[in-house]
Amino acid sequence: MTHPFLDLAPLSAARFAAIEDRVARLLDTEQDVVITQGEALLPLEGAIRAAAGPGTVALNVITGPYGQTFGNWLRDCGATVHDLAVPFHTAVTADGIRAAFAEHPEIDFVSLVHAEAATGNTNPVAEIGEVVRAHGALFYLDAVASVGAEPVLPDAWGVDLCVIGAQKAMGGPAGVSAVSVSERAWARMAANPRAPRRSYLSLLDWKERWIDGGRKALLHAPAQLEMLALEACVERIEAEGLDTVMARHASAAAATRAGALALGGGLEPYVHEAREAAPVATTLRVPSDLDASQLVARALESDPALPLAAGGGALAKEMIRVNHYGPDATPGTVRGCLAALGAALAEKGFTTDPEAARRAVEGAWDRRSATGFAGA
Repeated sequence: MTHPFLDLAPLSAARFAAIEDRVARLLDTEQDVVITQGEALLPLEGAIRAAAGPGTVALNVITGPYGQTFGNWLRDCGATVHDLAVPFHTAVTADGIRAAFAEHPEIDFVSLVHAEAATGNTNPVAEIGEVVRAHGALFYLDAVASVGAEPVLPDAWGVDLCVIGAQKAMGGPAGVSAVSVSERAWARMAANPRAPRRSYLSLLDWKERWIDGGRKALLHAPAQLEMLALEACVERIEAEGLDTVMARHASAAAATRAGALALGGGLEPYVHEAREAAPVATTLRVPSDLDASQLVARALESDPALPLAAGGGALAKEMIRVNHYGPDATPGTVRGCLAALGAALAEKGFTTDPEAARRAVEGAWDRRSATGFAGA
């Protein structure tokens, strides 16, 4: 018997290229866009290993766990790394980047995460990009969580390597990702003798065997189901309108923050300033005498499908993450998460006001919807 997920016609090179073109339009970029056949860690690592080597002097910005990972990769490549770490409850600033350049003028590579879903902060990439461009460094950006939730504009911001994934705000599959690559990033890779070649990590293989060949022959059999799912989620974003999708995420973030404050029970936003809070996920700090992971587990007993999680690693005891991205960027999802958290807090003896939280969610959502994304 036939099966719609199994008995598919082969994905042609032309179809693959057309999907790349749609991703490029989503990013409003004229750079080459390469769709990579794996979760976003594949191009994130591949781009660093291609562009960095023993002669590289890198500024690695740490606003969450992924920044720490990038520093490890850069050091493993032989780069000299200067870490710029800021508290996870805030964002890095353009002035902070400028000061790092003044202290280490030899820096020629900057790695940054746009939105850290793990910690709930987002960084002002447009402002930082101006500083990086003026300094002349190569700019590497992890926009996996931010794409679809807030603007991601590699060309306008001077980003040379911009990695995205479909599994968060885009509402797509986890098994496929993409990277936009500037001409000078390709030149840096070509000049790096340690850049991966004939490797699953190799971006140069895609450049030389796919892009330079006119995108006529694929390097290997594509991950067909993931590619079709990526195409479908881009179609869905195009149909809804990217600005509308981003506005929905901004509304979800504002509503979650307002609702948590109105709920009470000792919950408070983990990221102090709303302007530094990511629209893809809201992180909350629990009272010091509670364990966040236990509170989340209790809340999920009422509805296991709620997009709630405790913080990772050392943050597991103090942080709750409300993952309002993709199809979960809705008022119903926000209300459900806060209601479940309120009930779990009440069981622990904390005073909560679920009705006030509900009103705050609806009021914040309505205000954001009235102003649109431009009012963010």
